[in-house]
Amino acid sequence: MNWEQLLSLKRQGDTSKRLRKEQDETRLGFEVDYDRIIFSSAFRSLQDKTQVIPLSKTSFVHTRLTHSLEVSVVGRSLGRVVGKKILEKHPHLSTIHGYHFNDFGAIVAAAALAHDIGNPPFGHSGEKAIGEYFKTGSGVRYKSELTAKQYQDLIDFEGNANGFKILTETREGIEGGLRLSYATLGAFMKYPKESLPKKPTPHIAHKKFGYFQNEIGCFNDVAEEVGLLKYRIENEVTYSRHPLTFLVEAADDICYTIIDFEDGINLGLIPEDHALEYLKKLVQDTLNISKYSGLTTTADRLGYLRSLAINTLIQEATSVFIENEEKILSGTFDAALIDKSKYKAQIDDIIRISVDKIYQSQEVTEKEIAGYEILATLLDRYCVASDHYSLNNGSNYDKLILRAEDGNFDYKSEDLYTRLISICKYVASLTDGNALLKFQKIRGLQV
Repeated sequence: MNWEQLLSLKRQGDTSKRLRKEQDETRLGFEVDYDRIIFSSAFRSLQDKTQVIPLSKTSFVHTRLTHSLEVSVVGRSLGRVVGKKILEKHPHLSTIHGYHFNDFGAIVAAAALAHDIGNPPFGHSGEKAIGEYFKTGSGVRYKSELTAKQYQDLIDFEGNANGFKILTETREGIEGGLRLSYATLGAFMKYPKESLPKKPTPHIAHKKFGYFQNEIGCFNDVAEEVGLLKYRIENEVTYSRHPLTFLVEAADDICYTIIDFEDGINLGLIPEDHALEYLKKLVQDTLNISKYSGLTTTADRLGYLRSLAINTLIQEATSVFIENEEKILSGTFDAALIDKSKYKAQIDDIIRISVDKIYQSQEVTEKEIAGYEILATLLDRYCVASDHYSLNNGSNYDKLILRAEDGNFDYKSEDLYTRLISICKYVASLTDGNALLKFQKIRGLQV
């Protein structure tokens, strides 16, 4: 892979090449990507999707929106530091093609801003709830009518693939979705493969999948434009990651490691003294003991340690990236940057505590149970009504359901897979509150 191709400014529908040196510096293409994402309705809906604790009523907890903004800020810093070093190493990118180090930051910031845009409501359990409806719930009836890959898309419903669909899908009057630059779309694609084969290698890029069957053409267009390396595994085509994807992933890893942990402290799920000791181990090389000792509140102590921890991990992730640039460009670097960090042991300790005290806490467990019931009910009502419409034997109840949701999903398509993926995309787009409200109305608990 080469950086000039990887930093492509092309957008869906372009017929001529966009050159960096011809860009308007006051309205740079990569910065337009950020603007389009932040003003999109899909991004705004993240304000009512909780990052860790679904339906939480406390102001302490991060939503998907605040988490995404924080990941974007960290991603911008990662991109700028890496960009500066890349341009020093490859000066022709600047002198001949006109790229600036801020371009790297803008691409990573935009891709990081969108990284959770396809995630369903109810935290980390939302994807599983949708998948299990088709794997073990009423949706299993569709298995025989779909191809293996189509069915796998449903039973392993993936927020990253749904995000790619949201960013690129053509809708009536809207050609090419948000029409982001291919560099940003490339950086967004954490898992540049289809749902099958499932985890064909231990490579981090094969952990999940990145696009649904309906987006294959768009995905291939982006991959070929930015020059991702093509491989054949188990007789199926897959691609290498865009190098800047490693930075998007690192920004996410840094934020959820530190900030989910912070949420746990603020919620009282993790004892303060116990938690702060783990954070201090992570920042012991830069911790000013005198300054820290002078802080009198939990919020101030936590804020100071959080700032040091994020900065420490930014510097570490950029060092790992630059040290492995050649492997990353050749597609042979196969792990997350943070997993190659010298602080991996400290990070693993923090994540272990978060899993035990936060992700598996009673409150999270109870809310996830509710989320399963809510999403399964919505999926079933919409799928049944859609099926009956396609067979022209819908009941009055079915017609009422479709009338209430007219325009929200494609129940008129003659293709079953298209109908099902459209329904899943719509259910995933709902906020925690909206999903609960629709569930209550369907159950007759609200009118």
